[in-house]
Amino acid sequence: MRTRTATAVTAVAAALVLGLAAGPLATPALASSPVVAPSNNGPDAAALTAALAGLPDSDATAALVRVGGTDGSWRGSAGVHDLESGRAADPNGLFRAGSTTKVVTAAVVLQLVAEGKVDLGRPARHYLPDLIPAAYKKVTVRQLLNHTSGIPAPDFPGDTFEEVYEHRFDIHTAREMVASATAKKPEFTPGTAQHYLNIGYTVLEVLIERVTGHSYEREAASRIFGPLGMRNTYLPGTDPEIRGPHNHGYQAVERADGTTELRDVTVWGATDTGAAGAMISTTADLERFLKALFRGQVVPQRQLKEMFTVPAGIPDATMSAGLERYVTSDGTELWLKTGGRWGYNTFIGATRDLSRTLVYSVNSTDAKGQGMNPVAERIVRATFTL
Repeated sequence: MRTRTATAVTAVAAALVLGLAAGPLATPALASSPVVAPSNNGPDAAALTAALAGLPDSDATAALVRVGGTDGSWRGSAGVHDLESGRAADPNGLFRAGSTTKVVTAAVVLQLVAEGKVDLGRPARHYLPDLIPAAYKKVTVRQLLNHTSGIPAPDFPGDTFEEVYEHRFDIHTAREMVASATAKKPEFTPGTAQHYLNIGYTVLEVLIERVTGHSYEREAASRIFGPLGMRNTYLPGTDPEIRGPHNHGYQAVERADGTTELRDVTVWGATDTGAAGAMISTTADLERFLKALFRGQVVPQRQLKEMFTVPAGIPDATMSAGLERYVTSDGTELWLKTGGRWGYNTFIGATRDLSRTLVYSVNSTDAKGQGMNPVAERIVRATFTL
């Protein structure tokens, strides 16, 4: 049994060795050029256009980008819808948004806090006495949100990509994953360290359902997606398909003869992540959510502070409730979240004053790798001064 951990937010995806072998899934010639919308004096249109040049390549098959904020806006897309047809990528396509789902989950929890239904300082066991064992009796709701709970990851079958691929349609429940995780010893005393994992948000999924009496999917839709007009955003449940127009995702897989295959991984179950990473969305919807959230239109200001507060006294802590803090080389503070599902990397982030926002989906060919995908890195560098 393999323990599957969430990749750190700053490690979006690994760069692959160039030169994929020719074959049925070989990278075709560039099928589309970036589509640029007029901008003001803010985003560097030339740099952003250059960041998307050459797609598809060995690192990514498509990219969808939206830069916005009070300093101006830019829109771009490049690459292909799928390698077989080679037709241009759909700039409005849906994609697997991965761990950006956690921002939605954190917002739902903080709404419940504002309503007096959840107390951030109260142990999670108070709400889930039948699920959280005594070994984790001191873990608070806040510690689940900011990854300081010490609860380890649950076990999943498979160690290699091929083994995981064979189990891509397995059905997992949040309760089963929490039980698997909490059957182990704590990684550390709650509140003394920060380890970015999905498990805290899996516990929060069950907690939301217990407190509200409704499914997590219903709460996210009624509290976030519906009110904000996020018409193309949903949680897929047990459905492994992406419902609606979407660009295909691929994973680079080494063949026995040493050549590389780009395997279509678009259809893949997401029950192993749920409230931690199952959301399907579009760049337009995520941009709408990001701006409304930062403006205090989703979570009341008092509770919103939790999303912009990194726990004190913990070395190297960068994660807050749902977001991550990053300071650029020129001292600009960014608040962001990334996500990775097989075939898809996602980023949402902005300055606190919304002078610059970025949302992208990159169809990375190693979306679960270590390190940052080169295409994604170029986009971020062209948007912000790192």
